[in-house]
Amino acid sequence: MKRFATPLLLAALSLASAARAQTTTFQVGTTTVSVTPLVTGLHVPWELVWGPDNFIWMTERNGRISRVNPTTGQVQLLLTLPDVREVSESGLLGLALHPQFTANPYVYVVYNYAEGTAIKEKLVRYTYSPTANSLSSPLILLGNITATTNHSGSRLLILPDLTLLMTTGDAVQDPEAQNRASLNGKILRLNLDGTIPATNPTPGSPVYTLGHRNPQGLVLAANGKLYSSEHGPNNDDELNLIEAGRNYGWPNVEGFCNLPNEQTFCAANTVREPLTAWTPTLAVAGLTYYTSPAIPDWQGSLLLTTLKASKLVQLRLNAAGDATTGQNDYLTSFGRLRSVCVSPQGRVYVGTSNQDGRGNPAATDDRILVLENRAFQPTKAASAQAISLRLWPNPARQRVELHLPTAAATATTITVHDAVGRLVASAPLAAGQTDAAVSLAGLRAGLYVVRTQLGSQAYAQRLVVE
Repeated sequence: MKRFATPLLLAALSLASAARAQTTTFQVGTTTVSVTPLVTGLHVPWELVWGPDNFIWMTERNGRISRVNPTTGQVQLLLTLPDVREVSESGLLGLALHPQFTANPYVYVVYNYAEGTAIKEKLVRYTYSPTANSLSSPLILLGNITATTNHSGSRLLILPDLTLLMTTGDAVQDPEAQNRASLNGKILRLNLDGTIPATNPTPGSPVYTLGHRNPQGLVLAANGKLYSSEHGPNNDDELNLIEAGRNYGWPNVEGFCNLPNEQTFCAANTVREPLTAWTPTLAVAGLTYYTSPAIPDWQGSLLLTTLKASKLVQLRLNAAGDATTGQNDYLTSFGRLRSVCVSPQGRVYVGTSNQDGRGNPAATDDRILVLENRAFQPTKAASAQAISLRLWPNPARQRVELHLPTAAATATTITVHDAVGRLVASAPLAAGQTDAAVSLAGLRAGLYVVRTQLGSQAYAQRLVVE
């Protein structure tokens, strides 16, 4: 593994040559996808996040936080957490970056630590220095969460409204998942300073959803919906559509509400059934949503990494995003797969997990693998499309104006959506017009998405409301 190396041209060329010699391929429809090791010699890369600096931000379970150059594979160690407790499934877990990273260079991590003989879990915010390439000034946002060597979760996800979701496992204390006073077996929602949002389902409580066993995948898709992957016991791994305030059943319900006692509990507690459940279990882990045209057959699908099943799973969704319509399996010869992220160019980065004590590590494990369509060339038209919906001012306060590259052939509507896809504002766009204004009165500060449709072409752009 390469750490602290100066990215000289010769080293980069040598790396590229060696990597290409190890490249394999597989087919996704008519697309040939190459698989190439980017980094080797890692220790359980638990989280991979594509950063605004166009680097991959990575956690390893033994406590290392690093930036990975996606071109050269150079790994730049930022910090080794001094108090991480790594035993079995415990250790350094999820990571998230502040959406306004230049102005607020905050890195959020969740990990397990020891308190006497007990294992606990905490959410900590660090500040990144791009000049020193380091993390400092730790601030505990949430701590003293019951944990153990198993079932600790935990993924982090920051929503467009600048709130943070954190998954927690049941810490092998099944009833706690149904205990609303407990933080275990939940998805929690916090403000980025650790306070509790006023809009949470229960005032004063960080609990966003309950009834989870051990959710380890979490993604907000481009369709505005939240999805989570969750480990079952010996049966019923789950893919869930996450809705605020809902109960997901564990431990009273495993998978679907299909047994008499489960049906009674589901009816009494308005349980949200999974979109998909797997028996035998796959040991579902990282989850992402693929939007790029680079691999057309994956567009609009969820990509799920699995540990026990040792494969990458594509889950196709219906148009509404509330049901799965099919599954395809890929990447079956690299062992246990835990983490996944996607670059703006449509490359998929997958972290193996063969050093976690349950795999059969190869000499080069653990690795980050790059999956890409090398024949894909983004067109200028596609690049222009990404910026063709213009908003100003952005950030905005009471009002935002919008400009489209072509006039609407028929009357349409400009819509503004919040973090979970709810319509919060709208304005008409008359036929023949390219400009419109939308009132933002009453909207809370945060991130939103502005959308409209001209014929078959959909447009979307992020909006910051101050």
